[in-house]
Amino acid sequence: MRNLKLLAVLLFFGMPTLANAEVSGIPDSATWYFHADFDAMRNGKASRGLYDWLDSEFFEEIRLETGVDFGEEAERFTAFSRAGEGPVVLVEGNISQETKDKIIAIAAADGELQTFKSSGKAYYYFNSDNAGPGVSNVNIEVDSLEDEAYISVALKNKVLVTNSQEQMKALLANNGKIESSKKDKNTLFVLRAEQSLIQAGVNADELDAGDGWDSNILRNTKQVAVLIADLGDKLGLEAQLMANEPEIASSLGSIVRGLISLQIFNEDMDPEIASMLQSTKVDVAGNTLRISLAIEPDTVISALED
Repeated sequence: MRNLKLLAVLLFFGMPTLANAEVSGIPDSATWYFHADFDAMRNGKASRGLYDWLDSEFFEEIRLETGVDFGEEAERFTAFSRAGEGPVVLVEGNISQETKDKIIAIAAADGELQTFKSSGKAYYYFNSDNAGPGVSNVNIEVDSLEDEAYISVALKNKVLVTNSQEQMKALLANNGKIESSKKDKNTLFVLRAEQSLIQAGVNADELDAGDGWDSNILRNTKQVAVLIADLGDKLGLEAQLMANEPEIASSLGSIVRGLISLQIFNEDMDPEIASMLQSTKVDVAGNTLRISLAIEPDTVISALED
């Protein structure tokens, strides 16, 4: 269902892609998560251009095709999945009743719509091909929400979309959060910054290793986490990779440093890019590899537009 994917705002950076307080809404047993703070982007200095690009490339399409102005009303977007359960999508902000009505109308227009209630709150099941409700296999592109899903606009300032009825019931009972009963040993780590914009993490098992040069890296990796933050004059990008063994993390750190050094001396390299690479920090602590750099906002926008 194309409209549903639009309403979910997609996972717009292709990540398996905050205000720190909101990270607690992601359960410890999540196999991947993605969080974007649109409000922080709108109000940030370095990130305003990033938000304007997002608005023109994604929110504008939603406005034109559905009449829903998420660029005006959406403040935060969160998506995650627990093993075998399929994705959960949560949009938070000053969601108007008009927008809620449009969302339900779009769902009804796309196919079969059924109404349910849990914890005194209404939710809906819609199916664009009449296949009937069920739990499908999760993947990073949230394709399992394309044809059927459960949706609720009953919680204040929240729109919930889930893959299963059980997920929806749990979220409605707990104000849009799924609490973990105990700390999971495979809990994904979350990178934080004072002005976080985007945070994402994934268990390596959820990624398709394929047969490329990076397949061996993924086979020796437990987790990957990414953070984009507003540093005032620049955008900060941090990535952390948790390897299976400290030796693997150390080897990967050496490879990354070597690749950066080779690119810096490339005569065809743009001087601005070369300077950015030269300032890139590569650190290894135990089995964790950390890569961080600061990027000019215009450089990021140019890369996105290309």
